[in-house]
Amino acid sequence: MSIQRILVADDEESIRWVLRKALTKQGFTVDLAADGAEAKALFLRRRYDLAILDIKMPDVSGLELLKFFQEQRPEMLVIIITAESSMKNAVEAMKLGAYDYLTKPFDLDALDAIIVKAQKAAVAAEEVYRLKSELKDQYPLERAIIGKSKPMQEIYKMLGRVAPTDVTVLITGESGTGKELVARAIHYNSPRVGKAFLALNCAAIPRELLESELFGHEKGAFTGATERKIGKFEQAGGGTLFLDEIGDMPLDLQAKLLRVLQEREITRTGGTTSIPVDVRIVAATNQNLREQVHNREFREDLFYRLNVVPIAIPPLRERRDDIPLLVEYFITRAQEELNVTARGCTKEAIALLKRYDWPGNVRELENTLKRAALLSSDQLLTPADFPGLSADAPRKEADESLEALITNKLQATFSPMDVNELCNLYQMVLHQMERPLLSLILEKTRGNQVRAAEILGINRNTLRKKIQVLDIDLKQF
Repeated sequence: MSIQRILVADDEESIRWVLRKALTKQGFTVDLAADGAEAKALFLRRRYDLAILDIKMPDVSGLELLKFFQEQRPEMLVIIITAESSMKNAVEAMKLGAYDYLTKPFDLDALDAIIVKAQKAAVAAEEVYRLKSELKDQYPLERAIIGKSKPMQEIYKMLGRVAPTDVTVLITGESGTGKELVARAIHYNSPRVGKAFLALNCAAIPRELLESELFGHEKGAFTGATERKIGKFEQAGGGTLFLDEIGDMPLDLQAKLLRVLQEREITRTGGTTSIPVDVRIVAATNQNLREQVHNREFREDLFYRLNVVPIAIPPLRERRDDIPLLVEYFITRAQEELNVTARGCTKEAIALLKRYDWPGNVRELENTLKRAALLSSDQLLTPADFPGLSADAPRKEADESLEALITNKLQATFSPMDVNELCNLYQMVLHQMERPLLSLILEKTRGNQVRAAEILGINRNTLRKKIQVLDIDLKQF
């Protein structure tokens, strides 16, 4: 995109005349406005590549117009003209998104120089826009993560809300559920898409190297530091830094990460200079950070800094209806990458895959399908192609109803004995069920008895009495 049409708004006729003559001579199409209202009306009717606005005009000021233009078309370049060479005007104009500003009386050579720079900036902006569009085409939100189940629909809604913003996101879920995939979807559908996405696994790097990986180091900072190293925070400048397995980060480094989140600046190891950083943080963990906070294994203040928007990825066993879609996706990928014969699975194979609990989640499913597709010479995979999965494997307890779980447990408990010899069984069973239930809800509410009573649907005094009778220690919550 090059600059072709320019809007000039100034209440001085002589300025408008001079600018039109100079800009037209350079081949630009120029429209003139004598005040802010006229400029706004022209803007709404035509598409401009550049606007030159006087700050002081009757009715609508140049800064008000600048703000309006930025809201409507942020890619349009704006040059501000001011008769007062005060820092306040300059700073305010640049804060609102002005490309540059001129002070009256200005030299036409100075204007020419700014226009030349603006031309280059417009071309660069168009290239960035093109790259962003290409990246979004390659990584659209709806194709980034596979699944149409209700849990995944909720995740898509959450991604749609948080991706365009700059908030810190904490992704939780079991290993293999696709936490990095979600992090990438956030980045590639955000305004930072044209910048870097860097991932760092905090559990995979030794503690003595992790600090240098994050913040970098200066030459001579420690034995072996023979040259300066730029850390991930600087490398990801303007982009997104994905901190995987954040729960494994040492406590001393947690304190340094907290400072970066608060101050938006880092100091390299062995350095003394603070370096500003503009990075969006997306963190992930398969651990219970609240429990780690309770055990003093994770900083509480850092947890709340990271947990601005939590996204919980459900395990595959909780979204079994997505398995046919995932099977289709992974087999198609196997065809492209491995040139396999397999084109799909039989109904019996799909049923088998849906019965299995997939402790390794989507990653395990992908590897299982890839292995089966490689070893099979048939177009449709059958249960025989998955020898590691029992054809008659019953669903795990996690997939059973609560009533079924209780029934099975009672049967297992009392089958070896004659129930006719027991007494007070009703109270005994209720007592054993009440204690874990109340303890669980009190843990979820962090010991808040009022909220726990509301969740349980009982009176607060009743809850207090049961806590005493069941000897539940509230200090643990």
